[in-house]
Amino acid sequence: MEDKDLKSVVGQNIFYLRTVNHLTQYELGEKLNYSDKAISKWERGEGLPDLYVIQKLCTLFGVNADYIMTEHSEQEKKVDTRPIKRNRRIIENIAIIATWTVALVVFIGLAIATRKYVWQIFIYAIPVVGIVTTVFSFTWSKGKGAFFYISAIIIGILLTVYFAVGNYNNWMLFLLALPAEVILFLCLRIKITIKFSHKDKTEKAENK
Repeated sequence: MEDKDLKSVVGQNIFYLRTVNHLTQYELGEKLNYSDKAISKWERGEGLPDLYVIQKLCTLFGVNADYIMTEHSEQEKKVDTRPIKRNRRIIENIAIIATWTVALVVFIGLAIATRKYVWQIFIYAIPVVGIVTTVFSFTWSKGKGAFFYISAIIIGILLTVYFAVGNYNNWMLFLLALPAEVILFLCLRIKITIKFSHKDKTEKAENK
């Protein structure tokens, strides 16, 4: 295969994998630590990514290098993304269960050592679980559900402080959740607005 043909084939395959996974050139560039201009150049067949980038593309999209560098018919080109999504859900669930398991181990350890049942350990685990789910949300789901996960962190922190202090008359502490939730909502709205604005510009550039 000539070099020009290889660039064209690789470019078409990158374009297909990117669009079937609902990524803009900018978003794919972020995942690869390259600019959207580099992604555009590859997709137009004006350049080739190096082997390291191809390896990252294979890992990201769940394909092998042969898939990226070989021409396919429309039927052959189709990639089933369900296994990737399923594996991501499994990994996320494992991380969440592991967090609660650590809390359970600490609870049991303290119960054996001190003969006291420190059930507040499970309250302290809430913000940790929130952090874990938030990281996965932004890593794999473009921040989908982030409002609820970060809210869990906020509420978990307030509950942790509430029970750690031990003065149960400090219920007014939870009033802080209201402005915190409003600020969180507005911050996520800013991120969404910027992202969609950039996405629109990228899609217009791609259509030229």
